[in-house]
Amino acid sequence: MKTKYFNNLLLISLCFALLSVSLISQAQQGNENYQPQVGQAGKDVVWVPTPQALVDKMLEIAKVTPQDYVIDLGSGDGRTVITAAKLGARALGVEYNPDMVALSKQNAVIAGVIDKAEFIQADLFETDLSKATVITMFLLPDINLRLRPRILDLKPGTRIVSNTFTMQDWEADMTVRLEEDCTSWCTALLWIVPAKVDGSWRLGNGQLDLMQEFQMVEGSLTFNGTSIALTNGKLRGDEITFNADGAIYTGHVTGNTITGTINADGSTYKWTASRISN
Repeated sequence: MKTKYFNNLLLISLCFALLSVSLISQAQQGNENYQPQVGQAGKDVVWVPTPQALVDKMLEIAKVTPQDYVIDLGSGDGRTVITAAKLGARALGVEYNPDMVALSKQNAVIAGVIDKAEFIQADLFETDLSKATVITMFLLPDINLRLRPRILDLKPGTRIVSNTFTMQDWEADMTVRLEEDCTSWCTALLWIVPAKVDGSWRLGNGQLDLMQEFQMVEGSLTFNGTSIALTNGKLRGDEITFNADGAIYTGHVTGNTITGTINADGSTYKWTASRISN
């Protein structure tokens, strides 16, 4: 029985070894002599690699964990996807150049993360982004702007990180510039997709009217015909905060309901609001 057990174990080990060789061989298929050149033309942008130090910072400010699913748009040589996979996340690289896709797969095998890193040859405008909890990119502002409506329709709390380029009038929630280990393209910008709260809400025997511009919120709270202007209104994913008449309101948005707490005069109260109209 022991001999049979060890023979089976040896056979399993041999199968794993052959599988590893096969993965390496598959990753190396394509143009084996392919070497990408900085500035080479792509479908939407030229290829310029993000410095590794900034890749690390982008994933750091996005707080990537093993629970995340990262999608890198325009993944190039795969470095952002591979770095995310090394953090334990599942990651997908979307790249239009098939030679870059093959190179990325080879790099993922060498890095030992091919089980968590996937690369596909696809158009980033036609790729399903709905599974992402984090999206990374190094694209031009006009492309960011074309992607923006789709990004704003993603699940609230999805984190978006860009190398250098903005989302125009959608201000970043965080901007970090590296001063060391980086000589060019050294700025990381983070956005957190906000919940959609624009409209009127029933709050107890009153009404909450919200006007939203991305993560910024204005509006009023009306009770018994008296209207109170909101101040310091902001969304961070599905979390909303605002002040009204000296009280601080915090809450979580779930579809057509907001539930949270009010801090006023040292006491805490619960509140719930239901959407009346958009």
